[in-house]
Amino acid sequence: MKNLIKRWMLGFLGVSFITIAIACGGSSDDDELTSVSLALDWFANSNHVGIFEAVKRGYFLEEGLDVNVYTPADPSTVLQTVGAGRDDFGISYQPDLLLARSAEVPVVSIMGLVQHPLNSVMALASSGIDSPGDLKGMKVGHPNIPSNQGMLATMLAEEGLTLDDVEMVDVGFSLVEALLGGQVDAIVGAYWTHESIRIELQGEPVNIMRMEEWGVPDFYELVLTASEDTIRDRPEVVEKFVRAMRRGFEAANENPQASIDTLLELNPDTVDEELERRGVDLLQPMWTAGAPSIGWQERSRWESFADWMKSQGFIGEDVDPNSAFTNQFAAN
Repeated sequence: MKNLIKRWMLGFLGVSFITIAIACGGSSDDDELTSVSLALDWFANSNHVGIFEAVKRGYFLEEGLDVNVYTPADPSTVLQTVGAGRDDFGISYQPDLLLARSAEVPVVSIMGLVQHPLNSVMALASSGIDSPGDLKGMKVGHPNIPSNQGMLATMLAEEGLTLDDVEMVDVGFSLVEALLGGQVDAIVGAYWTHESIRIELQGEPVNIMRMEEWGVPDFYELVLTASEDTIRDRPEVVEKFVRAMRRGFEAANENPQASIDTLLELNPDTVDEELERRGVDLLQPMWTAGAPSIGWQERSRWESFADWMKSQGFIGEDVDPNSAFTNQFAAN
């Protein structure tokens, strides 16, 4: 199972290592600050604007936290490093967290940062493919993540098809290049807030098939995670961290384009401004959609998606979805 816990790993080749050490300018005594680390799931982008707003505005410092925000050399290990206590907090995805717990990695989602799936199936508009049923006999590029293929299988089933009705092509993480180059007719594993924009910036409109609209149970795309030990032994630190994070995303929600200014200021060499400015406008509704507050998570969504993963054979029957998340801190 551990080999399944991978996301965007190859996308980091050529991307600079990002470390943001939050200085303790708001405190007169370094000893008053608690040092913690936050491992990102990918290089800094519009998914993370709330984090960087909390950094710039000093929300972490106000909570007495000296936070090191960084992108690991291998981001696919975030859940393992958090579970082992080498990182205090990490950004990951609901499917990966359930996979990790099935592999006995003791990680818990403490905030739902993106309330609905960003993963999707997409095709060039010129292809005429705008529903899973149109994929019959077509080539579908994928990044060799088994859960993506399972999601596609569920979407196809809504139209009376199976994976046998399409030709799956492993293109790694070169999804955009494979689609634009005509190597495949459609791709799965692409974010409709990111890859779709990359494609459209090349002058090609895209058709997007969102997974939750074609039979895949709704799930949280990005989640903030901590270990069971951290939650048990240092709940006051978790509470402070979540409070600062929530304030950061509330600020980003009030002015998403200003949050991109912050993202650019703190990550000047790694951010594609045009892409992220368009992406944040798509993301903004996903931070609050259907939730009473930023970070809140619904039990039913964890249960239904875990049931789906069990039905696909991705996780064991013994995985308890209600132990995989908590609203203990998001509710404060």
